[in-house]
Amino acid sequence: MPGPPRPPSEQRADPGRSRRLTSAFVAFALLLVTVVVSATEVHLERKRLYALADALALTAADSTTPETFYSGGAAPPVEGAVLTLTDAGIRADVDDYLARNPAALAGLSEVVVTDASTGDGRTASVGLAARARPAMISWVTGAWSDGIIVRAESRARAW
Repeated sequence: MPGPPRPPSEQRADPGRSRRLTSAFVAFALLLVTVVVSATEVHLERKRLYALADALALTAADSTTPETFYSGGAAPPVEGAVLTLTDAGIRADVDDYLARNPAALAGLSEVVVTDASTGDGRTASVGLAARARPAMISWVTGAWSDGIIVRAESRARAW
């Protein structure tokens, strides 16, 4: 035989339980937001670094002086043609571009040119590295609070 019905206050589950569960889900959601925002910031900095590497490689590949270009005529790009690149020329063009365009480094931190060379005299290769810092620091992203090294490489062909 069943006992007497319980009063409504005893039939309810622990009222604080749903609040604790909600608080845990909110805390988890906030931590997830910090991770996603931080990862997005690092990704965007990497994309900016790639865009800068592309601009530098293109500038270096397109940096033949008029004297060099017009001295032998516009020969097709074959071995020994007038449009040849040198490591020193590419490095000078990269340094000159960065000196003349300081806004190109906006939003990037500790940018270092890791490569400015040519392997075949036709292709300008530019490598960059920078430190990307997470936008939001929490205990989840705290391990990367001093930054993440991102790298970008680009090549452009001189014709």
